[in-house]
Amino acid sequence: MTKPHIIYITGGAQGIGLGIAHTLLTDGYRVAITDIDKEALSAAAERLPRRENLLTLMADVSDEAQVAASLEKTVSHFGQLNGIVHNASIADPFHGPVEQLSLATWQAYLNTNLTGAFLCAKHGAAYLRPHGGSMVLMASSRAIQSEPDTEAYAASKGGIVALPHALAVSLGPDIRVNAVSPGWIEVGDWQKPSRQQPVEHRDIDREQHPAGRVGTPEDIAALTRFLLSKESGFITGQNFVADGGMTRKMIYAE
Repeated sequence: MTKPHIIYITGGAQGIGLGIAHTLLTDGYRVAITDIDKEALSAAAERLPRRENLLTLMADVSDEAQVAASLEKTVSHFGQLNGIVHNASIADPFHGPVEQLSLATWQAYLNTNLTGAFLCAKHGAAYLRPHGGSMVLMASSRAIQSEPDTEAYAASKGGIVALPHALAVSLGPDIRVNAVSPGWIEVGDWQKPSRQQPVEHRDIDREQHPAGRVGTPEDIAALTRFLLSKESGFITGQNFVADGGMTRKMIYAE
């Protein structure tokens, strides 16, 4: 980078979002992270490197006014905006049988996971456009495969697979937009202290991945960093599945 890039990350206080923030800060980026969890934001501020290049903001991505305000605060603090990573999500994919799924729960998944991405694009585009900015929207391998009782999560992430190609056509060539679909990513040690847990994987967990292991937030951060950079300047409107090959491996019951 010839000058520090400014990246805005939703859901950046834990899990994959925290891993992305850590990687970018280490590489010299300036980063704003938003989250709805005050405890997690405080812990993230203590854990992340180069805190002089970090801005932490409380924001609910399902609330339009809060998204707009947090983006404005980011630009006011750093002077510009070069990239947006929408990572905030209701992380638990399981909600119970569809016959018992309440409309309120269904809407909560969509409001955070999908509408949050739309609001980032709506209110972030004007900041990104002058700098040839990039957006990365965090989808999931569950957008292309499912377990029972995950309809709301799958639908919200499926929308995030479709949204980037629509945005890429509408906002290009000034702004590029791509999606990343993580598979099994171990985030146990990337949670706030009160939620951290030991990481244990069985042989069968590793063997179902052609890459031979479960993923890490650093894996997703490396791909995200590339998609934010000028090196990926000919890539837009795409969905990148980062799952260690898990969705490509046929597994038969024994």
